[in-house]
Amino acid sequence: MALRDSDPLALDEPAGGGQDHPGGWEEETEVRQPSSKVPFKVLRGHGEAVTSCHLCFDDSRLLTSSHDNTAIIWDTDRLVALQCYGGSHSAGISECALVPGTNRMVTVSWDQTMVCWDLETAKTLWTSRHAGLLTSCSVSSDGKLIVCVSDMDNEVDISLATNGECLHKVKEHHSSTMTRCRFDPQGQHVATVSVDRTIKLWDLLAQRTTMSINSNHSNTVSSCCFTDSGRFLCTASWDRSLQLWDLETGTFRSRGGLRLEGVHVGSVSSCVFSADAQLLVSGSYDRTVALWDMASQCHTLSLKGHSDWVTDVSISMDKKLVASCSRDGTCRLWSVEACDVIPEVVGKTENQLLKCGQCGGSFCVPRSEASDQLPTNCVFCRMKTGGRYRPQPPSL
Repeated sequence: MALRDSDPLALDEPAGGGQDHPGGWEEETEVRQPSSKVPFKVLRGHGEAVTSCHLCFDDSRLLTSSHDNTAIIWDTDRLVALQCYGGSHSAGISECALVPGTNRMVTVSWDQTMVCWDLETAKTLWTSRHAGLLTSCSVSSDGKLIVCVSDMDNEVDISLATNGECLHKVKEHHSSTMTRCRFDPQGQHVATVSVDRTIKLWDLLAQRTTMSINSNHSNTVSSCCFTDSGRFLCTASWDRSLQLWDLETGTFRSRGGLRLEGVHVGSVSSCVFSADAQLLVSGSYDRTVALWDMASQCHTLSLKGHSDWVTDVSISMDKKLVASCSRDGTCRLWSVEACDVIPEVVGKTENQLLKCGQCGGSFCVPRSEASDQLPTNCVFCRMKTGGRYRPQPPSL
């Protein structure tokens, strides 16, 4: 395996490529850097844009899907493609998702089908056909239900994970194409976002829409993600911003969402929370990945290296590894464990650490904040009480 040094702030890929494997994927290239840089590894295997990536199986595996009509599962330690899943889709795969507690995954495609796969054998277990192009999918945390969204009649379909049998069809859920759907961690609601700039929650027990938010995003809402508690939802938008919504208190009804902006210079395509909700990762069409400290709403790090749009991001359970995929046909594994001591990062963030007076947790704020304006509580506690403190992310 070739080793090269590369600047993570450069947009060009490392020179040279790997050897073609009989299975059709290219040898993965590991790139190591000086200690002053953010180490990353490049995975090459898809022939076209990579549309989604998900770290799974205790972060020892990475699932990816692509417009080349295939999905791949990777070993994140050995940097090898363990299995390629192809032959069942006739058009690009828009997203893939692991079925928790099983050795299965599902893929949805522009060919109007959803396919369930056996990860070990790469065999198709079942296929369900839908009326329109499928743009996103999600699986409930108990592995029992799958939701997918279609551009035909702006339809939401909820099916059994065992055989693909459709349980609920919700037509005209939005007034325009839905870009992302997500089960909440409790498996009680499905969140959907759309080109129509709205956010909706569909209740599985009540079998109706129980929340509809006219977001103050000024462009398409492209993605969404829940915190593990299910209380907070983050949305990403083509207006280059992200917004945080407290679904439990509903404080956004009077004040709108908590806005994170000023970092991405292109449309934001994706977002994901860490397991403890203290870190948010976003990907953008500006070819960068951004890390945000959620307690302070501060931007802490930008990862640059993809040569085309970043389409999806994922983060490991221990917050040491960030995965990103791109329209450039590659995936990257970024080692962000030591980002707090990287000189380039420290020089950009210049944060100070404070202790929340309500929950006792630690959070950071920019050192540029005046001492008499420093918050006493972290952002989550401030959102509960309706505080007005709104620090802006530091400039790059």
